[in-house]
Amino acid sequence: MARSTPLTSAEVDAQLRERPEWEVVDGRLHRELEFADFVEAFGFMTRVALVAEKLDHHPDWSNSWNRVVIDIVNHDAGGLTPECFELARRADEAASG
Repeated sequence: MARSTPLTSAEVDAQLRERPEWEVVDGRLHRELEFADFVEAFGFMTRVALVAEKLDHHPDWSNSWNRVVIDIVNHDAGGLTPECFELARRADEAASG
């Protein structure tokens, strides 16, 4: 996969308008999710893991019982790229379905 170029701050702002559940914290896309229980949280992580592998773009995340904290950044590019927002979009889909 070719290395992506980081988005400008204006491009990040435009993308964030389409992903209102996300915010930028310390240069990373950040979202905290709460599920009914551990099984639902782990199911979400499993769905996102499969997508992340296909996209070859993996999140930094943690799970504590029914909570998942997810951070996305393109380490190779040194910032947020279109792939970061694609993974966020797909995570939103996994969370809603």
